[in-house]
Amino acid sequence: MSSTATAVAAGSAGAGPAAARPGRWQFWGRLMVAPYLLIFAVFVLYPVCYGLWLARHPQSYVHLADDPIFFRSVINTLVFLVVAINVKMLVALVLSGFFVQSRWWIKVLAGIFILPWAMPSIPTILSVRFMLNPEWGVINTTIFRLTGADGPNWLNDPTLALGFAMLMHIWKSLPFWTLILVAGRLAIPSEQYEAASVDGASSWQKFRFISWPSLRTLYLTSTILSMIWTLGDFNSVYLLTGGGPADLTHVLATLGIRYLRLDQVDLSMASIVVAMPLVLPLVYFMMKRLSK
Repeated sequence: MSSTATAVAAGSAGAGPAAARPGRWQFWGRLMVAPYLLIFAVFVLYPVCYGLWLARHPQSYVHLADDPIFFRSVINTLVFLVVAINVKMLVALVLSGFFVQSRWWIKVLAGIFILPWAMPSIPTILSVRFMLNPEWGVINTTIFRLTGADGPNWLNDPTLALGFAMLMHIWKSLPFWTLILVAGRLAIPSEQYEAASVDGASSWQKFRFISWPSLRTLYLTSTILSMIWTLGDFNSVYLLTGGGPADLTHVLATLGIRYLRLDQVDLSMASIVVAMPLVLPLVYFMMKRLSK
C-alpha cells in the first residue's frame, strides 16, 4: 500500500514540469503567430470593415439604383455566370476525357494546353486586345490582306466586346478546371471500364454509367467554385474592354473600379456589397455539399 502511494506521488511530482512545459510552448507559439495575425488584421480585416463602413449609408444604394450602368452591370454579370461558366465547364468535361488518354502526343498537347493558365493575365489579355485593334491589329490586317476590306471594330460593339471578354475568361481558366476533372477521372478504377468493355458498352454508355456518376459531385462543386471566383475576377473584362464601349460591358467586379475613378468611393463599396446576395448562397451551397 505504501509502495503504491509512493509511486503515485513520484509520478505526480514528475508530471509537474512536464505539464508546465506545453504551457511555455503555447506561449512561444502564440508569440510567433502574433505578427501574422496583426498583418491579417491590418491588411484584410481593416480594409473589409472600412469598406462596409463606407457603404453603410442607404443613400449610396439609392444613387446606385439610379445609375443605369449598375443594372447593365448586373445583367452582364448574370450573363457571364450563366453562359461563360457553363460553356467552360462543359468544354472542360469533354477535354478531360481526351487528356486522360495515355499517349505521348496527348501529353505534349496537355503541356501546351496549360500555358494560358500558367501565364500572367495582364500580358496575355492585353496582347489579345492589341490583336483586336481595328487599325493595326493582326486580325483586321489579315482580313484586309485577304479580302481588301476593312475589318470590324471588334470592341466597339457591346455584344461582341462582352462575348470576347467571356472567351478570354474561358480560354484563361479552362486548363485549370480541365486538370481538376482529369484528376477526377483518374481516380475512377480502371476495372470498371474493363468490365464495361467486356459487356460490350459503348463510349457513351461508359461515360453515362461510370464516368458521370463519379464526376458529378466534383463537377458541380467546381462549377460553384468557378462562379464564386468569377464574381470577384475583373481581369477578363477590365483589361480587354475597360468596361467600354460607353460603360456597357461592366460587370460587378469592374463597376467598383469605375466608381473609384470617378472619386465615388461610397458607390464603389456599395457595388461590392450588393454582390453579396450572389456570393453567399453559392458559398453556402458549396460548403453544404462538401460537408457531405
